[in-house]
Amino acid sequence: MTITMQNLEQLSLEEIQEFLAGSRRLSLAAEDQDAIYSFIERVLKAQQYRRLGKGQRGIIRKFLRKVTGLSRAQTTRLIQRWMRTRRVERQPARRPRFPRRYTAADVILLASADAAHEDLSGPAIRHVLRREYQIYGQQEYERLAAISVSHIYNLRHSEAYRSLRVRVQHTQARQVPIGERRKPDPRGKPGYLRVDTVHQGHHDGQLGLFHINAVDTVTQWEVVGCVETISERHLLPVLEAMLHQYPFRILGFHCDNGSEFINYQVAHLLDKLLVEFTKSRAYRTTDNALVEGKNGAVVRKQIGHGPIGAEHAEAFQKFYTAHFNCYLNYHRPCGFATVLTGANGKRHRIYPAQDYCTPYEKLTSLRAWQQYLKPGVTAEWLHRQATSMSDTQAARRMQKVKLALLSKCRGTS
Repeated sequence: MTITMQNLEQLSLEEIQEFLAGSRRLSLAAEDQDAIYSFIERVLKAQQYRRLGKGQRGIIRKFLRKVTGLSRAQTTRLIQRWMRTRRVERQPARRPRFPRRYTAADVILLASADAAHEDLSGPAIRHVLRREYQIYGQQEYERLAAISVSHIYNLRHSEAYRSLRVRVQHTQARQVPIGERRKPDPRGKPGYLRVDTVHQGHHDGQLGLFHINAVDTVTQWEVVGCVETISERHLLPVLEAMLHQYPFRILGFHCDNGSEFINYQVAHLLDKLLVEFTKSRAYRTTDNALVEGKNGAVVRKQIGHGPIGAEHAEAFQKFYTAHFNCYLNYHRPCGFATVLTGANGKRHRIYPAQDYCTPYEKLTSLRAWQQYLKPGVTAEWLHRQATSMSDTQAARRMQKVKLALLSKCRGTS
C-alpha cells in the first residue's frame, strides 16, 4: 500500500507499528525542510505525543525517522523543541558578528599604499603603514598603523579592495630542465627529426588513439606511429620502434613543450642513443612548423578526423610499419622550398616544380649521402625497397589496407 505525506498523521498507533514492520510502502510528496518540519509538528499534535508512554513515544520517534530520513539526534532535538513551544520551525542562523574596526576609508588608503609601493609583502607594507603614522604623523593611518599582517591579506581579498586595486599576474612559464630550448640546425644533414602527436578524437566519452608523427628536417623522411595513450608505458616502445625505421642515424629530436615528450624517460632514451634533444621556443610558432603541416597534409588527410577507439592502436601501428611509412618515403613526392630574400629583408618560400621528389630521392641527392646510413643499411637495400613496385601500385595497396582497417575500426566502435 502506498501512503502519501498528506494522510500520514492520521494513522493510528497500530497502523504506525504495521508501517514500521514494513507491510506498507511510502511515497513522500514533499522534500524541502519546511515541509518536513510541518509534517513532524502535525504528527506530534495528532498523536498527542505528550500523553503517550515511553514505549509509545519510541514508536513515534522511529516512525518520524523512517519517514523524514533525519538522524536520531536531529529527530530528538525537534521533538524537544515541540515539547517546549508546540512549534517545529527552522532556527535562525546564529553567526557571531564582530564590530568592524577598519572602515571603507582604510581599505582605500591600503589600496593606495599598495599601488604606490607596487604590492609589497604583508610585513613590508605593515611597516610602511606604521611609519606613516608614527614617524611622519599622517593621522589618516592611525588605525592601519596597528593592523596585523594577516588582516592586511584579509582586506586585500575583500571585494571593496579588489574593486579599487586590480593586479594582473601573468602565467609564469614552468622551467623544466629537459631539452634545450632552441631551433635545431641540421646544416644539410639528415637525422634531425621534428616530432608531434595527433589525437584522434573521443569515442564514447573516452580518449581515442594518438598518432605519433616524426619528420626529418632535411629529407622529409616521415615515420608515423600509433599509441593507445601518450603515457610512458605505451609511448616509449612505439617511439623507439619509430626511430629504428629511419635508414640514417638520428642526430636530433625536436618537439614542442608537451609533457608526452618532455619527461625524463624520453630524455633517457634519447641520451642512450646519443641524440640531441631540443624543444620549441616561446613565441616561435615556426620552430615545429614542418611536422605541424604534415599532421594535416598526411595524417588528417589519410586517416580523417573521425573518432577511433584506443583499442585499435596496435592495428594502426602495424599498418603504419608495414604499408603507410613505406608509401610515404618511397612513393609520395614532397615539396622542398627555396627561400628567397627580398630587398626589404623579408623571406619568401617558393616551391619550384623541379624541386618535388620523394624523401628517398631527396636522401640520395645529398652529397656523400651513404655516410649517414645506419650500420646494416645499404644503398642497394634502399633501392630495392623503392623499386619493388610503382608509386601508384604502392598507393593502391596502401589504400586497400587502410580502408579495410578504417571500416573494421569504425564498424566496431
